[in-house]
Amino acid sequence: MSEPSVPGGIRLTSAQGRWVLTTAVLGSGMAMLDSTVVNVALPTIGRDLNADLGVLQWTVSAYMLTLASLILLGGSLGDLYGRRRVFVIGVVWFAAASLLCGLAPNAGVLIAARALQGVGGALLTPGSLALMQAVFHPDDRARAVGAWSGLGGVAAAVGPFIGGWLVDGPGWRWVFFLNVPLAAVCVPVALRHVPETRERDARERHGFDVPGAVLGALALAGVTYALIAAPGQGAAPGVIIPGVLGLLLGAVFVRVERRRPDPMLPPEIFAIRQFTAVNAVTVCVYAAFGGFFFLAVLQLQVVAGYSALQAGTALLPTTVLMLLLSARSGELGQRIGPRIPLTVGPVLCAAGMLLMLRVGEHASYPADVLPALVVLGIGMVTLVAPLTSTVLAAVDVDRAGLASGINNAAARAAGLLAVAALPLLAGVTPEAYRSADEFAATFRRAMPLCAGILLVGALIAWLTVRTDVLRGAEPEAPERCHPECQYHCGMSAPPLDPGETRPLGPGER
Repeated sequence: MSEPSVPGGIRLTSAQGRWVLTTAVLGSGMAMLDSTVVNVALPTIGRDLNADLGVLQWTVSAYMLTLASLILLGGSLGDLYGRRRVFVIGVVWFAAASLLCGLAPNAGVLIAARALQGVGGALLTPGSLALMQAVFHPDDRARAVGAWSGLGGVAAAVGPFIGGWLVDGPGWRWVFFLNVPLAAVCVPVALRHVPETRERDARERHGFDVPGAVLGALALAGVTYALIAAPGQGAAPGVIIPGVLGLLLGAVFVRVERRRPDPMLPPEIFAIRQFTAVNAVTVCVYAAFGGFFFLAVLQLQVVAGYSALQAGTALLPTTVLMLLLSARSGELGQRIGPRIPLTVGPVLCAAGMLLMLRVGEHASYPADVLPALVVLGIGMVTLVAPLTSTVLAAVDVDRAGLASGINNAAARAAGLLAVAALPLLAGVTPEAYRSADEFAATFRRAMPLCAGILLVGALIAWLTVRTDVLRGAEPEAPERCHPECQYHCGMSAPPLDPGETRPLGPGER
């Protein structure tokens, strides 16, 4: 391997540049693929392991818990110990945890392995972006990140289809085994073609907040456990005590972050009103998305009678629309400002979720399912790209990467809590997914709740998001920061995006 003579010297058109891009896409694609294929397998996992709905919730939540808690720390680890090293460790870790998921003899092992998968995801997801930012020539970084986000979007789009095919064919365990050969290709390529980079002063510049990460994870774990256990146990001590401890640990987390010199989540960044406002919108939007995609796949299989392949294929319109139209949506947001897209987008998503109430027993895909998913997809296209742009534009350009990471983590935490809380709020019993009639009734109660959360997000956007924030008028951000990820297909969180900057031109305000 020939390393560049200066840091950031690899050109995208060179052979080494193509190998670096391939490595980053393979690594992040594993996590992107996994985030979309597992939901399709949930009913089959439940039947095979004789598990109740709580186990299915934990199958999703255990992964999101560790990923949301550690993703900010994962980026700092790469800066300090070497981006390639941490990325490779993340890929190997993720693949090993995936293998354990596929071999899991019972629900407990599966849930533990999913939590381990989230740790690997927290290392490789920011690592794949960071290594490209570090090694590519400045003139090629935007194109490299754009290609990375586009190819990652393809992985997200085909994920449910591949997941359904695997579940109906060789079985649900192959949903996890799929990651092993991908890692077997990714790791050697990374070691051979990707140069190592790190920052000597990473600890001082970015912080290394292990206590914050641990406290955040424990707080989320306590609240999540209480929410998932409540339908089966009620107000038992085994529910109340973890919930209260989780809330107390959350308060301790906030206190620790305020006092640490190197906090993972700097409190002062939330003093920026536009940043706080758009994160509030993010929490509402991705809470609704998390609950919807968890329940919708179950509704299609348990109630409508779809196979796993049919259910996975049914979801394709949302990701395809985002893949095709996100760049244009971003351009529209730049022209008219983010306030209208961030208001209209959640309203359209709410309408799409309410249209899903038409999906019942023997539902017709063209007449019942497709219209709902098209409206939902158009709503997601409308809001996600402007949301990412607003997060980046609201802060100083030097903190764009941190802002994007916080926004990504907030979305994942919101989805995690929604998957835990929505079945409780909708009155879903632990055995509901085994009965088509019972699950259909609870789905009808859940969709208006998701739509209501989206409407709250739309109201927050209308009342708090400024139209001119993308034109560089925010005093804390004198330079405009443009997103580099043009394609947005993540159902569980906005894309990680370091942002690209350019000085304001004459007459631009």
